Amino acid sequence: MKIAVFGCGSWGLALGLVLFENGYEVVFWTNSEDEAELLNSQREYPEKLPAKKIPLGVKFTTSMEKAIQGASMLLLVVPSQYMRSVAKQINRFEPNLIPVVVSASKGITEDTLQRMTQVLMTEISWLTLEKAVVLSGPSHAEEVVQGVPTTIVSSGVDSKSVDLVRNAFTTKSLRVYTADDPIGVELAGSLKNVIAIATGVLDGLGLGDNAKGALMTRGLAEITRLGEALGANPRTFAGLTGMGDLITTCMSKHSRNRYVGEQVAQGKKLDDVLETMNMVAEGVPTCKSAVALAKVAKVEMPITNEVYNVLFKNKPTFSAIEDLMDRDPKAEVWN
Repeated sequence: MKIAVFGCGSWGLALGLVLFENGYEVVFWTNSEDEAELLNSQREYPEKLPAKKIPLGVKFTTSMEKAIQGASMLLLVVPSQYMRSVAKQINRFEPNLIPVVVSASKGITEDTLQRMTQVLMTEISWLTLEKAVVLSGPSHAEEVVQGVPTTIVSSGVDSKSVDLVRNAFTTKSLRVYTADDPIGVELAGSLKNVIAIATGVLDGLGLGDNAKGALMTRGLAEITRLGEALGANPRTFAGLTGMGDLITTCMSKHSRNRYVGEQVAQGKKLDDVLETMNMVAEGVPTCKSAVALAKVAKVEMPITNEVYNVLFKNKPTFSAIEDLMDRDPKAEVWN
């Protein structure tokens, strides 16, 4: 069985290597000739996956037709801002047998406020809802390739497609659960990155564990409120793709989003921080989308709003924290 992987970032490479180790034919697509040549010849990518060799059987190409031809599964792991353009290119190559299309990217578009599978459904005319699956959960590429025990979730509306994805990615160290709430899984995976930025701010200011515990808990509460308003199952947010992914991203040394918040809190400009990173911090553009979605859904997201103010309106971090602490008293659990 052939699987085409779109995106050669750390997470795309890690997932592709899992598939290869499970016996699948794996072909990576990249739009960069230099990247394809480097990976085909050097068989390593230290900027993305340090100290990890890529087996000779894994192929890299810039030809989308070669990648898609004969593939039973397409795995998209591109930054959210490029998902639409990649999907439009995929749409030009209608396969004889419709493959399962898996999104492992986390984000919400700024212009249309769409989740990644919504973008895929909009741009790929031959893709059906039954063939669209989301893969998400508390996972860092660096640990997955080292064989550190990890759990993620395969979610979609069709159990056959969901199970196919689960079976493809399951290994002795990677356990894949299934779910039927792709809306909740995608929203949880995207929105937790905003809360991770906020956690990084607390780290940068040295505000300790009490503040982080409160922030993550209240952050999850506002993510759940928005998710439920947009049609998600609220129970999803208490699971791996909600609470689990939130904890991992907020606490990990590998977290790009936490790092962004930490650096901003220490006085660095957002643009300068992003420019020095070799990887994408999805929480930055997602923050804009989350604020817009909350307005549409008429849902309060005070932490997300303050992250937006700090990142894009130059609000001092301590002022943002003070405003959160000065909000009107209320019950912790409310409808």
